[in-house]
Amino acid sequence: MYEHKTHPLLPRRKFYLRVLNHWLTAIAVIASSLGVGIAGYLITEGMSFIDALLNASMILGGMGPVNELHTEAGKVFASFYALFSGMVVLVIASIIIAPLFHRLLHRFHIEKTASQ
Repeated sequence: MYEHKTHPLLPRRKFYLRVLNHWLTAIAVIASSLGVGIAGYLITEGMSFIDALLNASMILGGMGPVNELHTEAGKVFASFYALFSGMVVLVIASIIIAPLFHRLLHRFHIEKTASQ
């Protein structure tokens, strides 16, 4: 996916496209995770779409649920969704940072080999 350390640094235009691709992937992960949360609240708690969206967004954002949960299934779903959301935050951060970190390391390697 990324260029090898022996290859030259990726041109800026291609690098920006790579960063854009990573951002779009992160947005897709967020949207699909939000969809899972909405579906879970609709099914387990019978919430309206707006309430399910609000609760899923708040948990995914790390704030916690807004509405009180009434069913055991809803409480179990919310607990697993909260754990899942914590992992999603780490995945999204990794997806966004990966091309920047790779370019930084690649640049350091180029400078190191050029000075030797």
